[in-house]
Amino acid sequence: MPLSLYNTLTRQKEEFQPLRPPVVGLYLCGPTVYNEAHLGNARGPVVFDVLTRYLRYLGHTVRYVRNITDVGHLQGDSDNGEDPMAKAARAQQLEPMQVAQFYTTRYRQNMAALGCLPPDIEPQASGHITEQIAMVEEILANGFAYEVNGSVYFDVPKYNAEYRYGQLSNRVTEELLAGTRDNLAGQDEKRSPLDFALWKNADPTHLMRWPSPWGTGFPGWHLECSAMSRKYLGTEFDIHGGGLDLMFPHHECEIAQSQASHSHTAEARIWMHNNMVTVNGAKMSKSLGNFITLPDLFAGNTLTLSQAYSPMVVRFFLLQAHYRSPIDLSDDALQAARKGYRKLMNGLRLVDKLTADASLAREAAEPAQAAPQPATTADHASPTPPQSASHELAKLTADLFVGLNDDLNTARSIASLFNLLRKFNTLASTPAALADVPAADLIQATAAYRTVVTDILGLQDEPRANAEQLLNLTLSFYAEAKADKAYDKVDLIRAALKCQGIVIKDTKAGVEWAYSEE
Repeated sequence: MPLSLYNTLTRQKEEFQPLRPPVVGLYLCGPTVYNEAHLGNARGPVVFDVLTRYLRYLGHTVRYVRNITDVGHLQGDSDNGEDPMAKAARAQQLEPMQVAQFYTTRYRQNMAALGCLPPDIEPQASGHITEQIAMVEEILANGFAYEVNGSVYFDVPKYNAEYRYGQLSNRVTEELLAGTRDNLAGQDEKRSPLDFALWKNADPTHLMRWPSPWGTGFPGWHLECSAMSRKYLGTEFDIHGGGLDLMFPHHECEIAQSQASHSHTAEARIWMHNNMVTVNGAKMSKSLGNFITLPDLFAGNTLTLSQAYSPMVVRFFLLQAHYRSPIDLSDDALQAARKGYRKLMNGLRLVDKLTADASLAREAAEPAQAAPQPATTADHASPTPPQSASHELAKLTADLFVGLNDDLNTARSIASLFNLLRKFNTLASTPAALADVPAADLIQATAAYRTVVTDILGLQDEPRANAEQLLNLTLSFYAEAKADKAYDKVDLIRAALKCQGIVIKDTKAGVEWAYSEE
């Protein structure tokens, strides 16, 4: 079964065929780095991390680009208001790039904790002003933009006469116009309320501004992704990803910009959108104030939830639903995710043991060597080895990839993992059945389980024990053994800790420990 992906642009699943095989170009809209990332910001990176991993498993060479927005994203996604980067810088009395660097570093740390592989290229909007200016010049030259008082706006009605603005979000311009105010909400520079900024004139107090052919200013938010994706992936590439909330206006404007520039393409062949993380049915967002930052979620510093949840549990939580479905945050959901995650981790321990147990079971099942007996007619009949166990195992193994091939349905894939794990548990508890499974089939099944869990879904075992607590517990056992004069246990504990670089000190105040200096 070949890989198929749902294309928002065509509203249907399509068999994935790379534009330039074996290379796959993948672009994901990254964060605006003026604050800590919240759980909703993590869903896209986790989903597209799995997609990248799976494409590489299938043999593709993936160039994964995920941008950093550090300029141009005005409050409310409009062409008015304050840049949140500048707002955060003023509030903290820092340079905007200090704010951007701090939260970019934090974002990368959080993504790494969630098991996301780093992108191959992570361009920053502020580092690609030249490319953005060049694209504005192309759009102006093609007649799809106009300049007013040092600002440049995209002419949506002019574009719509030749193309279709709204093709991605399936919106009609007449309906969009009907929902706008007659006075354009103070945006009287625009010819149409649908027009959006490609370049904004900046007054002298604006903290982030650059020289341009139209005066000192800064790029529009939508422009950066069109310019940077083209620079690193070409005028047309395979997959553009992002959250459902970016479909309009951000991605819609990206397509318009690319078609109106010298690229003359819809930018990406496949547009994929992950759905939202919700809290009590409402989208998690900074504007609504119902968001939970990733550091707070990992540390348990939140009023919404009763406890901390580890990064791998959070990753499992995000993957247990299909990426196009919403997923609601709650203690119950996260606790269920923790149980599921730990079950898969126990499965990793089981598959290591299972192949060794299978070898022993086969040896035990082999009949003892006996003296040769005269052949009988019955001996010439070819015995039929049991096939049911082997066939079932092969079917369960193949099923692991059915969900992945069907529009990256990780929920289906996780269910298949649990089905295969139940079979492993049955074999582990039934030596006779385990002995009947051919070694090659068992090796293939256990390897596939490990590959899907760790290499594709990106779920890794993480330590749950607190080293300090374990050490204190060991010292209490040492003190108890010493009080009982069980010196064999005393020596055993001392030796075991010394192997870990820890020495025990008996003091008047009690038992203490220190790092070995040997």
